[in-house]
Amino acid sequence: MGTNWKDGSRKQRVQRFHDYANQTRPRIKVLTNVGWAFLIGGIISLFGQAVMWIFQQSGFSTKSAATPTAIVLVGMGALFTGLGWYDRIVKRGGMGGSLPITGFANAMVAPAMEYRSEGLVLGIGAKLFTVAGPVLVYGMAMAFVVGAVRYAFGIIR
Repeated sequence: MGTNWKDGSRKQRVQRFHDYANQTRPRIKVLTNVGWAFLIGGIISLFGQAVMWIFQQSGFSTKSAATPTAIVLVGMGALFTGLGWYDRIVKRGGMGGSLPITGFANAMVAPAMEYRSEGLVLGIGAKLFTVAGPVLVYGMAMAFVVGAVRYAFGIIR
């Protein structure tokens, strides 16, 4: 038979519980996870830099190439999410796959893909902005606040 958890003093029961929890808790490989996040994030960033370089070679300035580069990266993130590839990238790379702008596209498209059986309006349309909506609202609100503060203190020329 197994150990009766009710035997012994409270201190002994708590100790047995901690021993059991330590035996069954999954081990987290921090160094391996950090390495994968660095690698995946680096690959996404390298791809973004290559896209930006292509736009610069096509005649865009460094500043003007940033917008189409972001559009391409968001499009690639949405495409990879739709194909089911981005989940595997994030599973291996963790925050290295979630943090770049491609992760934002994944966060937008994944809920929409989940509810696509509900139809275009009530499924995809309604769920597309479940994550992006608050980000956009608070981003615009903070932009307004920062602009008002800069205007109030005469920083804007």
